[in-house]
Amino acid sequence: MPRRSPSEAEMAGPFPPDLHDVRHLKLKAGLLLLWALVSFGATYFARDLQVLVFGAWPLGYWIAAQGAVLVFIGIVVAYGWAMNRFERQDAERIAAASLEDAALPPG
Repeated sequence: MPRRSPSEAEMAGPFPPDLHDVRHLKLKAGLLLLWALVSFGATYFARDLQVLVFGAWPLGYWIAAQGAVLVFIGIVVAYGWAMNRFERQDAERIAAASLEDAALPPG
């Protein structure tokens, strides 16, 4: 029987519990709330924004057609940046804990 590498074993199982800690859940909830507010606000206030005109198009058109998409792209970038930051913090915490364990005398 071939031996499985740890990466295959990790990928075969359910999501690790650290993907669902409080930091990640708060980040996801905040970004989803921002997405919902921008999507709803762009459509709800589009008629009020028709008064302002940029180029040949009213502001309501620009926000509904482009603004919500740009905000969504910004949300994806912010999520990726935050997740990288969380992973770095976790790696630093694990490294510090392993150094503390190595510094303790045996026994």
